[in-house]
Amino acid sequence: MFAAELVVFGADWFVMVPLLVLLPELTGHGFWGGLVLAVDTGINALLLPYTGTIADRLDRRKILIAANLASFAAVLVLFAVRSAATAPLALVAIGAMAVAKAFYQPASSAALPNVVDPADLTAANAIAGSAWGTMTVLGASLGGVVSSVFGPYVSFSVTAVFLLTAVLLTALVRRPLQAERPAETARPRPGRALIEALRHIAARPRLRALITVKSAVGLGNGVLTVFPLIAAAHGMGELGAGLLFAVRGLGALVGPLVMRPMLARPSWLFTGLALSMSLYGLGYLGVAYAPWFPLVLLLVFVAHFAGGSNWVLSNYALQSEVPDQLRGRVFATDMMLATLAIAVSQLGASAVVDHVDQSVVLAVCGLITVVYAIGWRLATRRLGAARRAGNGIPRARRTP
Repeated sequence: MFAAELVVFGADWFVMVPLLVLLPELTGHGFWGGLVLAVDTGINALLLPYTGTIADRLDRRKILIAANLASFAAVLVLFAVRSAATAPLALVAIGAMAVAKAFYQPASSAALPNVVDPADLTAANAIAGSAWGTMTVLGASLGGVVSSVFGPYVSFSVTAVFLLTAVLLTALVRRPLQAERPAETARPRPGRALIEALRHIAARPRLRALITVKSAVGLGNGVLTVFPLIAAAHGMGELGAGLLFAVRGLGALVGPLVMRPMLARPSWLFTGLALSMSLYGLGYLGVAYAPWFPLVLLLVFVAHFAGGSNWVLSNYALQSEVPDQLRGRVFATDMMLATLAIAVSQLGASAVVDHVDQSVVLAVCGLITVVYAIGWRLATRRLGAARRAGNGIPRARRTP
């Protein structure tokens, strides 16, 4: 399952990095890169309330396989993107891939506690949290290199091969990806199932706090829109854009591994979450005014070290506190809020990127994250010392 996620995340970057450079070249407008990112996250967010219920109703292994096959079909559309007139096809393809990811993400996150023994869940979360960062390092950097040397269409071919590989790897997983449930509760109606999950969240202040954590980094995610512009401003081109995404991934890789001890110290959880949000914003405030490209790379690493830590800390807390029969829907709600925040940030950045200096976009995104972090910590200051609901991981694995 870990290997399949590595391949899926790597495939994503062999599409994104070439498109962020190819579309502005074909159309002459920088906002196309932002549109690609916004379509990817926006569609994902809109579908997550429904796909989370599917992750709790159907076989999660089959969901993961079907999602990767759908992404493979969508990638084939990208080979038709050859001019300004065909540029909208890129949005169609990315939109279809976003639909597939909306099914993949909650099923994958909800399945993790079922794949490992309870005692191994902290280690599994650190490893799973590093998967995205690992393949962002490799995928973004190699995607930039392959695209610049061989062209974007070779990168798209690599993506197609990766997705088929992920299908094979997922099919090899033998352990059940969800707990057994009584027949009468195995297939709740989607509407009622979603309401059940929302009521579960509404009745628990800690869950309400935890599902709003990722939104801080999400609201600052508009910075990705200007990555190609940052690289161009420093004379680095496609290679520079790939390096920025790679360093972003390196930070997201190292953060979960370094912060793993924090997972065993729940009393530090809320403080750690607030600090990670703040550090992300401060990192990009620094990027806005950094005069040298190596310093830019260092600050991007710091920001995403914090962002990766933020993600794995909140994921582990949710997996520990939410029962298996609700986990897919709760994770879908969590990711929906995060991806909506990302989409809003990227659309906002796209709307102004051709009219204001890139440093303004970076500074505003960073400042929004810092302000959100301060407000979130003030609102949750009484929850930091609260005991986790129930008995932690064992409770998360109970069947109804």
